Amino acid sequence: MKMEKAILASVTTQEGKVHGSAAVFKCETKEEMEAIAANLEAILDGIAHALSDQLYIIVKH
Repeated sequence: MKMEKAILASVTTQEGKVHGSAAVFKCETKEEMEAIAANLEAILDGIAHALSDQLYIIVKH
């Protein structure tokens, strides 16, 4: 089964604002959030998108 067009993970500094079935990574700082998003992007073979200053999602297109 090939996965297409899915949210693989969320990376945030505001955990209470993210809900769903994808993995949620809670970070203490914006810098940590950006580093984790970049690493997950490579590991999951996805694309990181910043939705706000406090939230990235990693998606598979």
